[in-house]
Order: sequence, then C-alpha cells, then structure tokens
Amino acid sequence: MTHAMHTASPAAEPLKPAALNSPARVLTASLVGTTIEFFDFYVYATAAVLVFPALFFPNSDPMTALLASFATFSIAFFARPFGAVVFGHFGDRVGRKTTLVAALLTMGISTVIIGLLPSYEQIGVIAPLLLALCRFGQGFGLGGEWGGAVLLATENAPPGKRSWYGMFPQLGAPVGLFLSSGIFWLLLHVISQEALLSWGWRVPFLSSIILIAIGLWVRLSITETPAFQKAIDSHERVEVPVAELFRNHKRSLVLGTFVALATFVLFYIGSAYLLSYNVKVLKISFIDALEVQLLGSVVFGLFIPIAGKLADRVGRRELLIVVTILIGLFSFLLPTLMTSGEIAIFIFSASSMALMGLTYGLIGTALAAPFPTAVRYTGSSITFNFAGIFGASLAPYIATWLQTNYGMFYVGLYLGVAAVITLICILLSGKNEV
Repeated sequence: MTHAMHTASPAAEPLKPAALNSPARVLTASLVGTTIEFFDFYVYATAAVLVFPALFFPNSDPMTALLASFATFSIAFFARPFGAVVFGHFGDRVGRKTTLVAALLTMGISTVIIGLLPSYEQIGVIAPLLLALCRFGQGFGLGGEWGGAVLLATENAPPGKRSWYGMFPQLGAPVGLFLSSGIFWLLLHVISQEALLSWGWRVPFLSSIILIAIGLWVRLSITETPAFQKAIDSHERVEVPVAELFRNHKRSLVLGTFVALATFVLFYIGSAYLLSYNVKVLKISFIDALEVQLLGSVVFGLFIPIAGKLADRVGRRELLIVVTILIGLFSFLLPTLMTSGEIAIFIFSASSMALMGLTYGLIGTALAAPFPTAVRYTGSSITFNFAGIFGASLAPYIATWLQTNYGMFYVGLYLGVAAVITLICILLSGKNEV
C-alpha cells in the first residue's frame, strides 16, 4: 500500500498546474501581460512620430528628424532576439512564469525611464543616446515576453482549441495600440500641442508603472504550465536551449521567420508609417490622425478572435495561406487608397487592420507549433523576433523613404513582395510546422 502510494505521486504531480490554472486565469495572465508590453512599445511608436523628432533631433530638417526618430524606433527590433535568447533560455530551463515576470519588469522599467529623460535642448547629444538605450531595453524585454505569453496560453489549451487559446496573447497588440493611441488622443483634448511637446508626452510613459503593477499581480497568481511541468518530471529539459535550437531546428527557425514577414510589414505600414504619413504628408491634425489609428486598433482587435475560431475549424495553415494571398492583393490597392483623401485613408486603415487581425491571430500558435517543449520558449521567441527585424524594424523607415523618393506605388510593391515571400514559406512548411 505504501509502495502504491509512493509510485502514484510522481504521476499525479504534473496534473497540479492544470488544476490550479483555470482557463480564465491563464487567458487573463497572457492577455494582460502582452497588453502592457505592447502598450509600452506603441507609446514609443506614437511618440516617435508626434514628439521625438522635435525633442531629440531638433537640429535636422523635419523629414530627416522623422527618419532619425524611426531609426531609434528600429533599435528595439534588433534588441528583441537578444531578449529572446536570454529569456528563452530561462523560460526553457527555469520555467514560463518566473521568466515572464522578469520580462515584464525589464520592459516596464525601460518605458518609465523614457518618461523621465531630459531632451536634446537640456543635455545635447546624450539625450538621443539615452533614448536609444531605453529603446533597446524595451526591445530586450518584449523579446522575452511574447513567446512566454503564447506558451502560457497554448500549453494550457484543451485539445482542439490551441488556435483559440493562442489568439488571446495576440489580442494584447490591438488593445495596447488602442490604449497608447487613446492616451495621446485624450491628452490632446485637455492640453495644447505645445504642452504635449513640453511635458505632456511624459504622461503615457510614466503611467506605465500602474500597468506594470497590475501585470505583476496577475502573473504572480499563476502556476507553471502542464507541458513544462511534464518536461521537468520527465527530465526533458536541455542545458543550452539555443544551442539545441540551432543544431536541430534550423529549418523551423528560417521558415518561421519568413512566415511572419508579411504580418510585420503590413502592421507597421498600417500603424507607425500611416500615422507619420497622415501628419507629415497629408497634414492631418494630430487628433484626427490618432482617430484613424484608434479605428484601426478596434478593427484589428475584432478580427483576431475570428481568426482563432476559423483556424480551429478549417485549419491554421489553410487560413494563413488565404490571408497571405489577400494581403498580396491588398498591396495593389495601397497606392490608390493612400492618395485618395481622408475617407480612403479610413478605408485603408480598417482594411489593413482587418487583414492584420486575421494573420496576427494565428501567428503565435503557428510559430510555436514546430518546436518541442524543451526549446519551445526559445524557438518561438527567436523566430518571432527575427521576423520583427526583417519585417518590422525598418518598415516605417523603408516605407517613408520609398514614398519620398519613388512614390506610393513602391510602398505597395514592398508589401506585395513581403506577401509573396511569406506565401512561399507557408507552402514549404509541412502541416505540423505552422
């Protein structure tokens, strides 16, 4: 009897986390964390258009200052793979929960410090250097956040609902975009544009401290995922996950990076670049330009759950193929919509963000799918963040440069080429690889 009790306990151990982590708690923890991370990330993107060119790069002409601001924006994307490797290592060695808390703090502290930085006028060239350093910290934190949040959801998902669970952390992107655009929109309704440039821009960054506290409270209330607990009990963990990844999973890394390419290019053309184009080229007021972004974020958020439901019914790979083809077709409409007045701009924003919701809602689960539990945190994080470098880091810069030097047709061509590359990589991936 004693022996039976002794042998039963190890088998029962892995079931504990599943019992403790209710679906509501798991999905809330994954959504709240990514919402905070993306709020921090997009607050920077909005400020990079509206205030940073004047505050940190004042000695340049307006277009050069904007391009310099977008260059600091891109630093975070190059930092993200480093965050993915470091946090991924601990996520696959120590656990999902502890690593997610550390990633949240790294991102949050970097954001709050940006809100305290002196401007170029106060300390000269050190100001943009400090801004770049904080932006690196934001990217480093987000590099470790995203993969863990997706695994927190998908590794707790019941059979047949992996895409549905996997879309919850993805909802953090539109919610974060809505909140970051919304806080600037509200500020411009209660203070002047001059006050925004003087001190008001600091409010969104400093307010992040409230969101960090909420995120930590939620994250600390969860237990480890059943899949990771099983890996511990079965001694499946590897010593150096990143080495294992590059030794045995190179194909999944390369294909996954470019499967997500069109998703990133579409998003940053439809958000950061569109915001700058509306303000700098079309001369739309800050408030009206932010309203376009708010509309886009709502449409973006509405289409992510649709993607999760459809994928569990018709297949994630099949739906990704259809959506990628639609993105390619949409690229032909981009030049006309971007140059046909304000109503067409609203149509462009809504259409691009609807397509974005359909592809982004799937991409988290798709990028995690090919990797075994022992390297899944590292693998999905590195893949997602490599895609960020190729697809997102320079997208606003490239689109601005193409539009300025060659015209809007080439911005559409840029998106179209990204869609073709993504489609090829999806078709090269097997049924269980996306």
